[in-house]
Amino acid sequence: MQEQFEQAFSEDNSGVPVTFVKLQRQGDSYSEPRTARAWYWFKRSRETLVVDLPTVDPEPEPPEDAIDDSWLDAHHAAIRMRNACFKAIDAAGVKVGHE
Repeated sequence: MQEQFEQAFSEDNSGVPVTFVKLQRQGDSYSEPRTARAWYWFKRSRETLVVDLPTVDPEPEPPEDAIDDSWLDAHHAAIRMRNACFKAIDAAGVKVGHE
């Protein structure tokens, strides 16, 4: 998330080199007050954003004519997709809610 901020900050400030912004890092903030304020509000904007992912239905009952567990493939695919979405959203610094 901090790398995204630094890139956006650089582009918005007449192309100030990203390496210069990185040099100003001071812990989880920046030594230059204007950059520190921008970082603070950038983080706050991410904190207020919440993405609700739909829940996965309970495992379905097997059909009477099932000869293997292939009928579960769609259910397992939905679980994998939800987990992948959760990881991607979380990596972007956005909170994931629950329906």
